[in-house]
Amino acid sequence: MAAAPRCELCRARAAPLRCPGCRLTRYCDVSHQRTDWISIHSHICHLLIPVLGPQPCFHSEKDRKHGKEQLLRRQESLIAVALSTAQGFVWSGQPLEAIPAALQALRFSSRVFGSGSTQLVPIYLLLAEASTGAGRLRQAAKYLSQAQWIVLQTPDCSAALQSKLHRGLGLFSAAEGNLDQALYHLANDVYLATAEFGLNSIEVSAGYFHMANIFFHQNKMDAANSLYTEVSSLWHDWLLSSLHRHQQVLQAQAEASPFSEEEEVIEDRMTEGRREEGTRMLRAVLKVREQGPLQHPGETARALHALAMIHYLGLDLAKAQEVGMKAFDLAKQLPQQDSLETIGHLLELINAQLSHTT
Repeated sequence: MAAAPRCELCRARAAPLRCPGCRLTRYCDVSHQRTDWISIHSHICHLLIPVLGPQPCFHSEKDRKHGKEQLLRRQESLIAVALSTAQGFVWSGQPLEAIPAALQALRFSSRVFGSGSTQLVPIYLLLAEASTGAGRLRQAAKYLSQAQWIVLQTPDCSAALQSKLHRGLGLFSAAEGNLDQALYHLANDVYLATAEFGLNSIEVSAGYFHMANIFFHQNKMDAANSLYTEVSSLWHDWLLSSLHRHQQVLQAQAEASPFSEEEEVIEDRMTEGRREEGTRMLRAVLKVREQGPLQHPGETARALHALAMIHYLGLDLAKAQEVGMKAFDLAKQLPQQDSLETIGHLLELINAQLSHTT
């Protein structure tokens, strides 16, 4: 006997409404159907039919293998769309809208990888973050427990994933008001990220940043100042290296023969997620530096320079020029003007690229 269809959002058994597009998803009422449509269903309705609909009957082992591989690719595509959509909602401050998309990613990931796979941990952490942002702390705690259970059941779980788990636990503890517990988890986040990526990696910056926020709210300004400085420094140094690599690639492309059949493969380390993470952190640090009690012109100039580099590498040239000019003007007022040359060089790159696009 087939199981009764459940609501796509709340998993209620009474789900009389059916999506008129794919005719595969059910809902208990119109409000849940609308919520799911706004969050994720409008993006994946057409993708669900070849995944959840009737599968073709294959007559050879070769065709069956090809069919399984094709189904897997479609499922992985669905997971990627759902995850990126959910993350986008979280970044834009819409945690409620993120939850249905993240749940969709969780369901398909469970099918593809299994319910105990570490592939599910980042999704549980995203669900916990969205639930916390929506004020659903009890539900967030359940998602964190699921993530923690998977990590504990995986003896060879990477330090990188454990780091993310501790960050999620730290942010949840902070939302509950348990700041000592939050600092404990965030310190573990920093330790594990350092072990995996190195002391000066930007992967360490998130733990420092959230610890700095807690110290700032506790009015422990020396500790907050030190950690905010570390965050700016890590991003500034990494972005300078990224900018140098970017210039090397552009130079190699300019010098390459137009008749060359070989194309250089460029690894884009400035992903959308990394760009968004850096932008959010640096803007928050700038707000503290420019408006709060931790004003420091040198550190403000460094954060502005880093933010201008992010905008430049993300091809937002107008914003890069605006922020870069602010950094340059501030750097001119400093007793030590070591950074003027590097900021000026960035402005030259921005202006040169702007001249090509106008």
